[in-house]
Amino acid sequence: MSKPKIAVVIGSTRATRFADVPAEWITKLAAKHSEWDVELVDLRDYPMPFFDEPASSLWAPSRNEVAQRWQKKVDEFDAFIFTASEYTHGPSAVLKNALDYAYTEWNRKPVGFVGYGGVGGARSIEQLRLHAIELQMVPVRTAVHIVWADYMAVKGGTKLSELEHINQAAEDMLNQLSWYTRALKAARDADLATADVEAA
Repeated sequence: MSKPKIAVVIGSTRATRFADVPAEWITKLAAKHSEWDVELVDLRDYPMPFFDEPASSLWAPSRNEVAQRWQKKVDEFDAFIFTASEYTHGPSAVLKNALDYAYTEWNRKPVGFVGYGGVGGARSIEQLRLHAIELQMVPVRTAVHIVWADYMAVKGGTKLSELEHINQAAEDMLNQLSWYTRALKAARDADLATADVEAA
């Protein structure tokens, strides 16, 4: 079985976004787990229009070239971590749009979340869990919630790596993600092997 690949997806494209801070921090933590390769993926590099296709890519190929490039990128990975900001009690529109622009590429893969905001992005993450399940993903139980006090501490010069409760939540989330990554990749690889035998 090849080494799994995990993507840390920066879920905001705003010029003044905070997302780079938690994204870079969780990428470094995830990279300490030697069982997988980690890549930081920035939605700024995939400027897709708001969903404007005849149908989901489940039913018809996407016409937009950036969307096609995004789908190929998503397909490279075995697991995901999304940074999740919270706007009006929900996730950023650009992250929801990125989810909508792929389908089979997300299937049977685990996902974890690093949220931030007034209640640590909790309401955003709850909605993203529902979206993930519809995409046949497996959201892990533990998420990282950077609440307002943590956010202000970081703005004041404290590093996320210095906040013990944040780091403990991250390790719990990464351990759960690691287990599901191994289990689901093994199952997907077995399905591919069976399909190859049947096609021979």
